[in-house]
Amino acid sequence: MTVVRVAAEEVRPSATFTGRIEAKDKVDLRARVDGFLEKRLFTEGADVKEGQPLFVIEKGLYQAAVNQAAAGVEQAQATLNLAGIEVDRQSELVKRNVGTQARLDEVTGKQGEARGSLLAQKAALEKAQLQLGYTDIAAPISGRIGRSNISVGNFVSAASGTLATIVRQDPIYVNFPVTQREILEVRKAQGGDGKPSEYTIFLRLADGSRYAQSGRLDFVDVTVSQGTDTVLVRAEFPNPDRFLVDGQLVTVIVELGRGESALHVPQQALQADQSGAYVLVVDNDSKVEVRRVETGPGGDGITIAIRKGLEEGERVITEGVQKVRPGQHVEASEVKPGA
Repeated sequence: MTVVRVAAEEVRPSATFTGRIEAKDKVDLRARVDGFLEKRLFTEGADVKEGQPLFVIEKGLYQAAVNQAAAGVEQAQATLNLAGIEVDRQSELVKRNVGTQARLDEVTGKQGEARGSLLAQKAALEKAQLQLGYTDIAAPISGRIGRSNISVGNFVSAASGTLATIVRQDPIYVNFPVTQREILEVRKAQGGDGKPSEYTIFLRLADGSRYAQSGRLDFVDVTVSQGTDTVLVRAEFPNPDRFLVDGQLVTVIVELGRGESALHVPQQALQADQSGAYVLVVDNDSKVEVRRVETGPGGDGITIAIRKGLEEGERVITEGVQKVRPGQHVEASEVKPGA
């Protein structure tokens, strides 16, 4: 026989919604140049740092293109230098009246062509260097990387799709839709002056347990979905242990305003019959007594708030309810609330 003493706890008005976890940042890695995938430099599912090398695409063709473009720059520079020498020579001849202006104009035009050719060759070199740099794929953000979708040795290109995905998991977002009716009810209850800092947000996981960290309201969308008449609301949660995962379905509990003290008993202590809800209490003489109770709002799925019928400190039976009857003398072992 196990009993728990009735305890007073703070109760805050709350609302429950269905939400979905969303990574704060999410990046799909893609190839920007064509080539065979030579290396994968990470462990799938591991944390990566911004700038960390992840994939290497074969470099041979792109390195050759850089060398060829560099040679073009050298050749264009030599041509420009020669054109400059010829312009200086013809300018001197014109000053001495032994050269013609037409010849000077001709070599000046060729100097301009050589200058333009040099600029084009430099642009080609810059493009070749960019493409060579694209053969090294690094992490654009810090986060956790998923599995590699393409194995080393395969040919990749921009059309190959996502090579791998990186998500930033700490902190993390939770998105949940709120109807216009619920928003209006909250505003009326708070006189229209509710502030985001007054809302405390918790998560209930698939197994019914509560996530250890509380969240804060981060964003309320500026438009209403015409299909569902809801507004998308986003909360931010710390996720240091990576417990929450992108795409995970959770229950969002939003507590509003200031709390009030209320009596709580474990959920398994509450019984019901045709006359309503009741609990079994062990009095000071160690006898079982039936107490009709009235429940109130504020339960968390583990405990139930009691509005009437009990006093703080009374002992309610939580285990062995089926083995006792009113008036029976019992020996009970007491456990702390929540144990």
